Amino acid sequence: MTRRATIVGTGAALPPRRVTNDELAARVDTTNEWIVERTGIEARHIAGEGETTATLATEAARKALAAAGVAPQQIGLIVLATATPDQTFPASATIVQTALGIDDCIAFDVQAVCTGFLYALSVADNMIKGGMADYAIVIGAETFSRILDWEDRATCVLFGDGAGAVVLKAEDGERGILATRLHADGRHNELLYVDGGPSTTGTVGKLRMKGKEVFRHAVVNLADVLSETLEAAGHRPEEVDWVVPHQANKRILDATAKKLGLAPEKVIVTVNEHANTSAASVPLALDVAVRDGRIKPGNLLVLEAMGGGFTWGAAVVRY
Repeated sequence: MTRRATIVGTGAALPPRRVTNDELAARVDTTNEWIVERTGIEARHIAGEGETTATLATEAARKALAAAGVAPQQIGLIVLATATPDQTFPASATIVQTALGIDDCIAFDVQAVCTGFLYALSVADNMIKGGMADYAIVIGAETFSRILDWEDRATCVLFGDGAGAVVLKAEDGERGILATRLHADGRHNELLYVDGGPSTTGTVGKLRMKGKEVFRHAVVNLADVLSETLEAAGHRPEEVDWVVPHQANKRILDATAKKLGLAPEKVIVTVNEHANTSAASVPLALDVAVRDGRIKPGNLLVLEAMGGGFTWGAAVVRY
């Protein structure tokens, strides 16, 4: 039998503060209609005092462990995807580790911006296949509100905060992660980036984006990597039960599905309520669809994302 990393539990965490488009329109030159028409976003959650990437990640991890029926002490690996860590170092994964009461396990962060969860999932998958852990927690968590320029109406309306997590278990069988494919092309750095960093400005910096160019690359890259990953897994688009995409823009979701010939009703959409939560968006959407009963055991899932770098990737999973 084949040793696979199987998703046995999901969890999510959102800050209590929900900010609508109308609230943003009172701060910057925009309208609810403008935001909805161009992005599909209606609201987002914004972290408050005392809420950090690590606290949200810990809450999501606890919920995933509870759903899986797995004790924290069984976890041998924590991989946390984030572009907004609590500190430059140590890794926020170690903060989560301590909060969960785990004295010793492998714990580290992965930074691939919006594709971070796919990168983290692939790393954990291969480490489980290699026998380095039998149980793992993979988390995507962000507090992007802390790196937004709240005077830039083109970007501040697009993002939100949150965390999503999955518990992986090593199992022999047909279920689990069937294939992952990852890519990066650093030539497009200037299209989506943060204008700061420890070794350049000594500051955190703010997010900058050229939206039209990012949109164009996203549709092409996501369609290509979805096809590539499905082929690697030995499946066709018509066999897919659900697509769980990065929630950046409703128009990107629609265009990608159309390019692959996938029915729109097969695409999990949460961008309207969560906005773009970067590395958290795929696991957040996955948790929503698992808990509301749409995603069922045995379903064939495709997870996909693209983010700054550019980075992009996909995973085919038998849930």
